[in-house]
Amino acid sequence: MSQIKKLDIVRFAPRNGEGFYDTLKKKVDAYFTENKIDPHGNASMVAKTVAMVSMYLLPYLVMVSGVATNLWVFYGLWLMMGVGMVGIGCSVMHDSNHGSYSDNKVLNKYLGKIIAMVGGYEVTWKIQHNILHHTYTNIEGLDDDINAGVFLRFSPHSKKYKMHRFQHWYAWFLYGLLTLQWATIKDFRQVYDYHKKDLLKKEKLTLRQAMLQLSLYKVLYYIMLFVIPIAITGIPWQNVLIGFLIMHFVAGLALSCIFQLAHVIEECEFPMPSDDRKMENNWAVHQLMNTANFSPKSRIMNWFIGGLNRQIEHHLFPHICHVHYKKIAGLVKQTAYEYGLPYQEQKNFVYALINHGKMLKKLGNE
Repeated sequence: MSQIKKLDIVRFAPRNGEGFYDTLKKKVDAYFTENKIDPHGNASMVAKTVAMVSMYLLPYLVMVSGVATNLWVFYGLWLMMGVGMVGIGCSVMHDSNHGSYSDNKVLNKYLGKIIAMVGGYEVTWKIQHNILHHTYTNIEGLDDDINAGVFLRFSPHSKKYKMHRFQHWYAWFLYGLLTLQWATIKDFRQVYDYHKKDLLKKEKLTLRQAMLQLSLYKVLYYIMLFVIPIAITGIPWQNVLIGFLIMHFVAGLALSCIFQLAHVIEECEFPMPSDDRKMENNWAVHQLMNTANFSPKSRIMNWFIGGLNRQIEHHLFPHICHVHYKKIAGLVKQTAYEYGLPYQEQKNFVYALINHGKMLKKLGNE
């Protein structure tokens, strides 16, 4: 991560009031107004929240109850918790921290903190995702989602090493370590880095406050995931550790694939600013050029991963709850075509996964 005092931000081209996004926004606003629909969550969102949280907590409660004495059943419960982590991350925490879950800001705030229950920290997540990724999508040096350190190369503008020739083979293992990094060192490193870049101020926190809050979250997390299972079940710590790693590998691999399929593919542009730090396109057009959907017709994907298979709609309207993406997708697609802009869509998850693998290979060999 770049060790600079403040972000060397870029400026997008201005909107003219009659362009793509202005036209689209009027259409989307009209859809909600005419149909008397709240753009936030609804009853189905509440039901989904209960389902996703249960998918994580119920296996945990069964595990600590001591019922699962068979080791394979014990590991299976951890695996189910990993699936629950994905559901919470995509379908609950994500909307809450975007402020789109509810029109009640307090509810959004505290539901967003549910990320601590799965090993993360909402402050660093919001800075990396809401501010850096959503604003500067696929821009090298600003979008932390494509800053994967030395082992992975996600941008044609990042430094290339010889080992990247093989990244399309080993990337999948590293993807499985994503949430494990959150639960251990990444959040601490990001708190310090975002403090240096003056980004903690946006969350109204000092470095000391953020570090104390983060440390408390981590202590409580490890008490829940390690101390309680070992103390109550009597299962050796080595087996608890293996289960913990299984859970994180499942969650990390799934979440990495879900997010990378939307941006690290050959169709995306990865543009760079001019010498005076200006971008050629306005922000909305930039999002279209660097974002793709996948599995648009899959009911399972639409439900389980919180509409994140429709990343185009999410990037253009992050303040709208994902339960509405399917309905507004037609408006987005139609308006993009009206203005001669791309609407990048991959037919299913497997196709998108293969496409991402090809991009990893291309970036490693170019």
